[in-house]
Order: sequence, then C-alpha cells, then structure tokens
Amino acid sequence: MITSAPAGAKDDTVTVCAISLLAAMIADVVHEAIGHGALALLLGAKSGVLSTVAWSSTFDSRLVAAGGTLANLAAGAVFWFVLRKAKNSSSETRFFLLMSVAFNLFDGTGYFFFSGVTNFGDWARVIAETHPHWLWRSALLVVGIAAYYGAVLLVGIGFAREFGVSPDDARLSRLTVLPYVSAIVLVGVSGLFNPVGIFLVWQSALPATAGAYCGLLWFRHYVPKGVAPERRAQNLVRSPAWISVAVVSSLVFIGVLGRGITISLQK
Repeated sequence: MITSAPAGAKDDTVTVCAISLLAAMIADVVHEAIGHGALALLLGAKSGVLSTVAWSSTFDSRLVAAGGTLANLAAGAVFWFVLRKAKNSSSETRFFLLMSVAFNLFDGTGYFFFSGVTNFGDWARVIAETHPHWLWRSALLVVGIAAYYGAVLLVGIGFAREFGVSPDDARLSRLTVLPYVSAIVLVGVSGLFNPVGIFLVWQSALPATAGAYCGLLWFRHYVPKGVAPERRAQNLVRSPAWISVAVVSSLVFIGVLGRGITISLQK
C-alpha cells in the first residue's frame, strides 16, 4: 500500500535515518560477511573473525580480497532490479531499495579508486606483486573513476524517477545528507569495538565509507537532463516499523558484530 503525507509535510527525519541505517548495515554485511567471509570459507578457510570493518583469517587469496567489492556490485544490481519492479511499493520501501543500491554500488566502485590512490585495502592486495605495479594502480584509478561515475548517474536517475526530485530541489538534501551522516556514524561507532584494532577504523573503515558515500552529496549535479519522474511526489512518513527494525538491527550490528564473531568450520 502506498502511503502519502499531508500537503506541506516534510520527510520524517527519524524514518529517513532508520531506513538509511538498515541499508548501510546490509551493504556492510554483504561486503564483509558474504564477499569476504563466506567466499573464504568456501575456498578453504577453516575459521575466521568477522566484524563490521573486516574479515580476518589465516587463509587469504586475491579472490577473497576482491570478493567484498564483487558482492557489493552484485547486490547493487539486484536491489536496482527489485526497485524497478516495485511499482506499487510505499515510498519508504522504495527509498530503502534506492539507498541499498547507492550504498552497495558506491562501496563497490569506490574501492577501486580508494585502493588505487592509497595502495591500501582490498584491491591493493589484489594487485600486490603485479608488474609493473604503477600500471595496475593507474588502471584501478581509471576503472574506479569510470565505474563510480556510472553509479552516480544511476543513483541520480533513481532519485529523479522514484521521488520526482529535481537537482535544485531542497528536499534532495534531506534525502541524501541524512543517509550519508547516518552511515558514517554507524561505521564509526561499530568500528570502535572491532577486535583488529582502532587503527583500522581511522586508516580504512571511516575514510573508505566517507569517501565512497560522498557521491550522495553531489550526484545532483550529474543527473541526466530529461529524466522523467515515474512517481508522484510522496514524502516519507513516520514509520514505527522501519524505526523499530533499525534500532534492533543497529544494536546487534554494533554490540555483536562490531565486537567480532568467530566463525569456524572445524569440529
């Protein structure tokens, strides 16, 4: 059932943040748990420690290092497909799907550029010991810029189609800045408890998150002209269900996964 807000109402801040937190948590779990952890276990790892900022195991490979990014890209494509099929879903559900697209695609495409610039992180491990190394790093930069730009265009098209907002619409700030800040706070707080060490939060988790999701702050300038809205403008209304799920999930995400859980296939 499609919900709508009274005339003149604004998007509910708490609901926007709650939905954003859920989408950010899913993107994180897709990256660390599925892309790194599950793939490592399938390829031969006997055990490992999974947290919100890392998968740690004695087993490693280039495929496992690349797995987080590849999982995010696949998830982003799936969420986009579901969004395009969600014709009669509520504005809250469509916002969740669109933010899941954004977080997963920005995570996936942004990592190429991040590792190319810093020579740190997943894709730095993928291209380690390759020759000439400078050429591989340059390739990461080029691929990262092109792929990230593509993700920016897709997210911009999504906002224009699904929410009928134009680049100069003041409403767009609420629907993008709040998710950006919510995701950074979530990763920062959960990362404080990670078993690897606080340095990983400052060196990788926060910079990667802040950098990857920054597209939310400026994609409005790159929305292709002529993209027609496919939905009438609807505000996101206060949703106790979305808020409750987000609160419970955040507590588990921070208090359990943030501290790290050991996964073992050994008897």
